[in-house]
Amino acid sequence: MNVVDRFFKYISFNTQSDESSKTIPSTSTQMDLAFELKKEMEIMGLEEINLDKNAYLMASLPSNIDQLVPVIGFISHLDTSPDTPSNNVKPQIIKNYNGKNIVLNKKKNIVLSTQLFPELLNYVGYDIITTDGTTLLGADDKAGIAEIMEAIQYLVDHPEIKHGKIRIAFTPDEEIGKGFSLFNIQQFNCKWAYTVDGGEIGEFSYETFNSATVEINIKGLHIHPGYAKNKMINANLIAIQFIGMLPPQERPEFTENYEGFSHLIKIHGTVEKTTLIYNIRDHDQNKLEKRLKLFKHITNYLNKIYPSGTIKIKIHQQYYNMCEIIKTQNHIIELAKKSMKESNVIPIIRAVRGCTDGSILSFKGLPCPNIFTGGLNFHGRYEYIPIKSMEKAVKVIVKMIINNTNNHINNSDYK
Repeated sequence: MNVVDRFFKYISFNTQSDESSKTIPSTSTQMDLAFELKKEMEIMGLEEINLDKNAYLMASLPSNIDQLVPVIGFISHLDTSPDTPSNNVKPQIIKNYNGKNIVLNKKKNIVLSTQLFPELLNYVGYDIITTDGTTLLGADDKAGIAEIMEAIQYLVDHPEIKHGKIRIAFTPDEEIGKGFSLFNIQQFNCKWAYTVDGGEIGEFSYETFNSATVEINIKGLHIHPGYAKNKMINANLIAIQFIGMLPPQERPEFTENYEGFSHLIKIHGTVEKTTLIYNIRDHDQNKLEKRLKLFKHITNYLNKIYPSGTIKIKIHQQYYNMCEIIKTQNHIIELAKKSMKESNVIPIIRAVRGCTDGSILSFKGLPCPNIFTGGLNFHGRYEYIPIKSMEKAVKVIVKMIINNTNNHINNSDYK
């Protein structure tokens, strides 16, 4: 079995997570995939295999050297996004891609267009795995799972390659923000780890957004419209007024790179009560706090125009930029960059315009940047992944393990 075989096997499991669920995992099919992976781990001869009731699966490849080497880990998630159907995925391989539009589904006229997705042209001559246009593919993050498992299998099959102890983990519900709520860092027991959950080949991220959610509750007063003069307070209209006082250029559709944003993700309203929910993001925590200060200022201003207490605001900080942790341990970054270069992969250092589980883990005591899987257009029916990118990801993981071992043996000051 190679990395593509593994990937096809894993995407046959419909592990779409469910944000309305109160359980972890949010869907039972995630546990089904975890059981299958556990069986594979047992066949491979891994040790310390543990699958708990919440679908957190961990295992170890034991060291085959006498020297003590820092234990590093690799992590991917079991679930796929709830945004697009993921049942009965039908992958197809486009051999020797010719640079033209790819017809995913002729019957439904679903086309992977180079005009809409010009990155496709970077993979002319490659074999590319796509969907049939009716579902997502599931490379986020089953490609990561397949690549980790294939890398570990390679080391099992080549005992002449010397390495320290390696930990791997597969977790549930990353796509709905619950992936590490029950992750046991002490049990995982690593010096540091890498999530294998990134995008195009070479992508390497050790910066994320700082994130907060803002909930704005507006209380109105409903009066029969025929008798409403000087009495009615329409919560819907106050919500529109609130939205209009925010800078429109700071919406996500107008931002890129290191530009933060204020993203209205939900609005629900009647005359009597309207709720707005915003995601606020910025790589710079000070800039994030300035955005939050503006929300408070607008709330206070409108409460002076309307009856006191008409608008109430709740702010919750979700996660922080993991760079604050990782930048203090530069060897974690350099190990990944060096291993990519030695695998003929050009590192693309890119700040994540979102979150990875590694962000949360880093602030819990496990520094954890994110490396590429090779996939593109995650979460949708136009998702695809070049096979060569998957094979390179496997090579990079193996190279990281080898370099971590060599760095320690050859450098007594290596931490």
